[in-house]
Amino acid sequence: MDRWDCSPFTVTPAASLLSRCVASGAVSQEEIDSAFSEPSPAFSAHLNEAKERIRMQKQLDELQLQLDLLKVDMHSSDVAHAFHLTRRSEALQELGAHLLAVLKEQKSLTQRLMAPLARTDLPVPAHLHRFVVESFRMMMDFMERLEEKLRSVRNQEDCRNSLAVLDVCTAQLLTLSAETEALSNRMLQWKNPPACPADGLSL
Repeated sequence: MDRWDCSPFTVTPAASLLSRCVASGAVSQEEIDSAFSEPSPAFSAHLNEAKERIRMQKQLDELQLQLDLLKVDMHSSDVAHAFHLTRRSEALQELGAHLLAVLKEQKSLTQRLMAPLARTDLPVPAHLHRFVVESFRMMMDFMERLEEKLRSVRNQEDCRNSLAVLDVCTAQLLTLSAETEALSNRMLQWKNPPACPADGLSL
């Protein structure tokens, strides 16, 4: 075993560091003595102040959190208050009454639409029913003939238009035939030119 390990006057690295701190003025000997004498693990008043700041900051954060929770509770309590709930209940009741009125009106309107527009029986005496039937038959015949007349009028208009188009086409065809005949005559004249007269007298 080394003899320096058993020496009670051996300087440890921690003691060397503390002596350097005391020599530089960073820590005083009284602070070191008080640190070793008190149960607090801090070696300096600055460390104690920093520790106190951290503790106070934690307390401040806790208080801020409690304040936020109280604000949330207050807001929710305002919303769930009896006054607000009463107003909401009244609004819902008014909406329900309005919907019921709309449903009743729709039901009455549906019944009115489903009801027949005219009566099923004719308020005509029995001895006049035959004339009513004949009048209906005459009305049907009149409507059929009217439709036929209208159809014939439309057909006449179509025929007139067709005749007008046919007349125009006929005139164009006659014009083309006349031009063709004139061209054919010219071509025949070019093919067979007229004979020239004799210049001298015959002997």
